Amino acid sequence: MMQNPPDLRPDIAHARLRQGDARPGQPTIGMVSLGCPKALVDSERILTRLRAEGYGISPDYSGADAVIVNTCGFLDSAKAESLEAIGEALAENGRVIVTGCLGAEEDFITGAHPSVLAVTGPHQYEQVLDAVHSAVPPAPDPFIDLLPAQEVSLTPRHYSYLKISEGCNHKCKFCIIPDMRGKLASRPANAVLREAERLVEAGVKELLVISQDTSAYGVDLRHAAAPWKDNEVRAHITDLSRELGRLGAWVRLHYVYPYPHVRNLIPLMAEGLVLPYLDIPFQHAHPETLRRMARPAAAAKTLDEIAAWRAACPDITLRSTFIVGYPGETEEEFETLLDWLDEARLDRVGCFQYENVAGARSNELPDHVPDEVKQERWDRFMEKAQAISAAKLDAKVGQRMDVIVDAVDADGATCRTKGDAPEIDGHLFIDERHEALSPGDIVTVTVDEASEYDLWGRLD
Repeated sequence: MMQNPPDLRPDIAHARLRQGDARPGQPTIGMVSLGCPKALVDSERILTRLRAEGYGISPDYSGADAVIVNTCGFLDSAKAESLEAIGEALAENGRVIVTGCLGAEEDFITGAHPSVLAVTGPHQYEQVLDAVHSAVPPAPDPFIDLLPAQEVSLTPRHYSYLKISEGCNHKCKFCIIPDMRGKLASRPANAVLREAERLVEAGVKELLVISQDTSAYGVDLRHAAAPWKDNEVRAHITDLSRELGRLGAWVRLHYVYPYPHVRNLIPLMAEGLVLPYLDIPFQHAHPETLRRMARPAAAAKTLDEIAAWRAACPDITLRSTFIVGYPGETEEEFETLLDWLDEARLDRVGCFQYENVAGARSNELPDHVPDEVKQERWDRFMEKAQAISAAKLDAKVGQRMDVIVDAVDADGATCRTKGDAPEIDGHLFIDERHEALSPGDIVTVTVDEASEYDLWGRLD
């Protein structure tokens, strides 16, 4: 769906490998990672495995013996971006292995780029390694490469994505993720916690919990308990979140469906164990639109849940994404969405114009909305969302809050509040007395100024 910004893109980022770390004769692999954070975690795992086998990681095309392109195939526009990235890697390097969601459509890829070395599907780690072995045989140094490898991170050192499951059991008509990634497959709770503990010990200050459906974590395991420390932990999002919160890092939950048991997470947020932040994909508000999407049609009850969450945790930040111009969406249905947004007053909102995806059942629905109408509705939706965001942020002026520092330069420090996730939400900027700050610092500020999406503050 999105390409990582230039300072985070794995094809040009240095991850945690410094230039010059490669030893003479060491085979090297480059990586281009497209799509969502779940794909970024897959890229990190592949590179970690390769480094453990003696491969170096190249930050650019020219220094790589081969390049892996981890693709996105969620939307047709994402497929086009993936094909473009494959073509660029072929032009710059010539030896390309393709994996990821679009890899499930091998003929589509080889039809456009017949010279790729191999094509594998999403989270097929062993097949990717086999393809790398065939293209660039390993040449490990037994005195260096058999030492336990530190995990490769493609994000800044102070935060990390923590994937708790693969796949999805939903059957939304506009989505082909279950076809590409399969049904829900949760990781055991102790495996997730061990990874999280290692990350925190390595200096990670913020854990970003991701999956396709975080609320459903552990359903496929029947919430089986696993040994952890001197106790057991169930594979359940409430139990997992509680244990993650005890590790001492910020814990941020993404892709949470509003099931009834989500209300049990709110006390953890009020206690400070988990960040008061919920990322919930509502998608729409009109019951008929939701029915055509094959999603739960309970927008009114959702408003009741939102009110209950805010009553239990007044500082909670709610973010969501919506689709406008879905097939059959009438002006009345769209206006219901605007009215719902007025009442819900969500803090962070994203919006997509509907587009067909090869293989999605929504393609066959009647009454597709013209592009010019989709654009007009998107403009109206974003105008309202921006006004709500501006009012919400303006109310924060004068408040004291903790922020995490993401970057520091001569002009100031770029930070995030507890209500801002990396790459998708806003920032808080500090432009005075910032010289001693470093990425990963958590500091207290007083908010001085607000815009539609960002804040400015001063150190206390």
